[in-house]
Parts: sequence; C-alpha cells; structure tokens
Amino acid sequence: MGDTDTTDSQPVGKSCLSFTVQAEWGHFRRVEGNIVKQSYRLMPRTTVAGMLAAVLGIERNEYYDLFGEDTSAIAIEPCGELRTMNIPINTLSTAKANIEMHPSHGHARIGLPDPTDLRQQHNYEMLVDPEYRIDCWIDDDKTYSELHHRLSEGKSYYPPSLGLSECLASISYNGEYIIEETATPDPEVDSAVVETVDDIVLEPETLVRTERSPGFMRADGKGRITTGFISYGYSPHGESLTVRDGDACIVDDRTVMFS
Repeated sequence: MGDTDTTDSQPVGKSCLSFTVQAEWGHFRRVEGNIVKQSYRLMPRTTVAGMLAAVLGIERNEYYDLFGEDTSAIAIEPCGELRTMNIPINTLSTAKANIEMHPSHGHARIGLPDPTDLRQQHNYEMLVDPEYRIDCWIDDDKTYSELHHRLSEGKSYYPPSLGLSECLASISYNGEYIIEETATPDPEVDSAVVETVDDIVLEPETLVRTERSPGFMRADGKGRITTGFISYGYSPHGESLTVRDGDACIVDDRTVMFS
C-alpha cells in the first residue's frame, strides 16, 4: 500500500482490492419502515463493510472503525441490470416477548422464536441476480493484508451474503490495483456516483436513479447506530454516467468514485 497523499476525498496512490460479488437473490432493507420490505437497489456501503467483516471473521460490532470515513474507501459498481421482484415470506416475530431461551453448548443459552407461533406474512422486495464490483482500500495494513489473502485464495470465515442470510453470495477476486488520478475533467464514471448526483449529465435513453443509504456506523453499547448517510447516483442498467468536474479515480482502466 502506497504512502502517497490523497487528492480530495479519493485515495489516489493507494492500492485497493477489487472483487465481484453476485447471488441469485439479494435484499438490502431500506431504513424507512413499511408493510412491504423495500430494498435498496445499490448495495449500501455499510453492507459491503459487514460482508468484508464476515470474510475476515470479525465480530458484529467490532469492525466499524476499520471501515470508517477516514480509514477506508469503497467504490460500488452495479454490473448489469438491477431487477426486483416482490415475494411473500412467512416470518416469526423476534419481539422480546416471543423469544424463548434454549440450552446450547456448555452453559450458554440462546434465544429463539417459539416455532409454534403463528407466522406473519410480509412482502419482500427482492433483487433478482444482483451483481456488483467492489473496489476497497483499508488503511490498516494488517487487515488489508488478511483481506487480500482471503479474497485471492477464495476463502471466507463466514458465508458471504447480499443482505439477508438466505441470500448466499459468491465472491470472485479481480486483483489488486493502484488507484490513479483521472485527468478527464468530466469523466464517464463506471461505478455509482458519490454525493455529486446533481452534477450527473443527463443523456437521452440513459436512466438515472438516486438513493441515500447508510454509509457509516458505530457501536453504542446496546448495538449499533448509523452515523452518516451517502447519496448515490447510478444507472439501473449498469451504464456509465458522465459527471461534471467529477472527483473520480482510475482503477483497472475503469473510472470509479470512492466513498
């Protein structure tokens, strides 16, 4: 990993790890509540961080600082069309009153819903055959090296998934690349556009969508809370978007924007 200073918010001169993640189904639950469990189309940054923590075997509330705003950079590129389908799913309530404690290994006890309870049916908006290319830089050398090893060897401590644990995913390692500065004043960005969505140049026949999703988290003693959101612009058909004065970088001959 290089020691070159970053330019603006982009980690120019650093090395990043690039990989592609795909699954038959995906679901990234939107934070606003609804009867229909709606999904973000674009994989949220916090979900990418959680998936990489699963690859590394880091516990649930112990990886937030590793993937903080000043200690990491992530570019997210949708590959192909992002399609959704509404599917009714039966679920058991996980409210505290409905949890029963059961003995596990040794003296440990785990809480599980009562399997005899009536199921609740919810409509889930599911992504169909989602696929994303991710470029990731982490400031911590030890973590970066371990992630490099696991991705290049095709290993994962926990099974990766796209949102729900049922949406098991496969990860394909693309390589390690130096993040280069782009000399193009109005670049055609292959990844999702970060924050500067108002600067996207609208083109005929090119559909543009925007989303604002969780970007950063921290532990609060009882669990975790979101500390920052990120606005993204992207093409649901996987097309590149031109951005006026875009703060972009070159990775593997692709133009991307990091958050």
